[in-house]
Amino acid sequence: MTYNDTFQDRIRAANEARENALAKLKVKAPLDPAVVAESVERQNQREAKQAEKAAAKRAEREAQAAEKAAKAVAAAPPTEAERKAARDAKYAARKARK
Repeated sequence: MTYNDTFQDRIRAANEARENALAKLKVKAPLDPAVVAESVERQNQREAKQAEKAAAKRAEREAQAAEKAAKAVAAAPPTEAERKAARDAKYAARKARK
């Protein structure tokens, strides 16, 4: 493109450039079926590994939730019968010391 190019020259140059770019895109080599199959297999393995990892993480979260629930049950205030049994045990221990 020079200073004296006309509008038509610039449009023609742009069209040629566009056609050259499209020609480069069309020249791509066809995909090899073996390479495609290998790529699909790797993708399947990657997805299986991710699913396994997600399942392990889910199981770990469930185990932590169960452990937390068990601790909450263990930390629950003692029932009336439990408090009476503890009080009686302390009383018996005090009597045994005398």
